[in-house]
Amino acid sequence: MANNTASTGLKVALGIALVLFIGTAVYTGSLYSEKQETEQQLKTEKNDVLANLNAMKSKYDLALSENEVTNQNLVDARERIQGLIDSLQTAETNVKSLWRYKQKYLALQEEMDVLLTENDRLKVENMQLATTLDSTKVQLEERAMFNDSLMIQNTALAEVMENAAVLNTVNLKGYGVLVRNNGKLVPMERARRVDKIRVCYTVAKNKLVQSGDKELYVQVIDPKNNILGANQQVTFGEQTLNYSVISKFNYENGNLDICEFVSNNTDDDFEEGRYQVNVFNGNELVSSSEFTLK
Repeated sequence: MANNTASTGLKVALGIALVLFIGTAVYTGSLYSEKQETEQQLKTEKNDVLANLNAMKSKYDLALSENEVTNQNLVDARERIQGLIDSLQTAETNVKSLWRYKQKYLALQEEMDVLLTENDRLKVENMQLATTLDSTKVQLEERAMFNDSLMIQNTALAEVMENAAVLNTVNLKGYGVLVRNNGKLVPMERARRVDKIRVCYTVAKNKLVQSGDKELYVQVIDPKNNILGANQQVTFGEQTLNYSVISKFNYENGNLDICEFVSNNTDDDFEEGRYQVNVFNGNELVSSSEFTLK
C-alpha cells in the first residue's frame, strides 16, 4: 500500500512538472514571437519613412528639371533631404529614434509643400510675364523675387535640418573584464573577478555633422544606482549630468568604433546584479543598454 501511495505521488509530481514545463515553453515562445513582430514592425515603419523621404527628394528633382535655370536653393534643399536619408539608413532602429525621424519628416513635408507651391505659383507668373512683357529687365526682377521667396522658405527648412545634424551611436555594449598581467582582457560575468567595466559602441556616419574633435559622455550605473568611474558632473544650461568617462575622438564623417574602461569607485568588488550603460551627446541620451554580473 505504501508503495502504491508513493508511486501515485510521484506520478502527480511528474504531471505538475510537465505542465509547468509546457507553460514555460509556451510563454517563452510567445515573448520571442512578440519581439520578432515588434522588430519587423519597426523595420517596416523605417522603410516607410525612407520611401517617403525618397519620394520627397524626387519631387525636388522634378521641380529642378522643370526650371530653365538651376535654382541653388532647391539644389541645397534636395541635398539636405539626401543627408537625412543617409542618416536614417545607418541609425539604430528603435522606437525613440524612429519617432524622432518621423517628426523631422513631417516638418520637412510641410516645408516642402510651401516651397513647391510657391515654386509652381511663381513659375506660372513667370510664364504669364513672358507672354505679356518684352522687357528683359522685368523678367530678371521677377526671377529675383522668385529666388528671394524660396530663400525665405528654405531658411525654415535649414532650421529643421539642423536638428538632424547630431551624432548618434549604435551597437552599445557593456561587460565586465578581467585584466591579466600581460594586459590581455578576458570577458567576465562573475562580479568578484571583474577588474573593470568595458563599454564599446559605434559612432554612426552622419553627413550632416561636421568633421572634427567631438566628445560623448558615458554613464555606467551599478545595481545600487551608483554612478561608477569618475562620477563627475557637467552642466548644460539648467540641466546637469553625472558621467563615468568622457569619450573624446576625431570624427571624420564615417562610422567610428570606440571602447572605454570604467573602474569601481572603491576598492570593493563590483556589485552583483544589473548594470545600466548610457551614452549622452550633450544632455541628450542617444544610446542605452544593460548587462548583468553574477
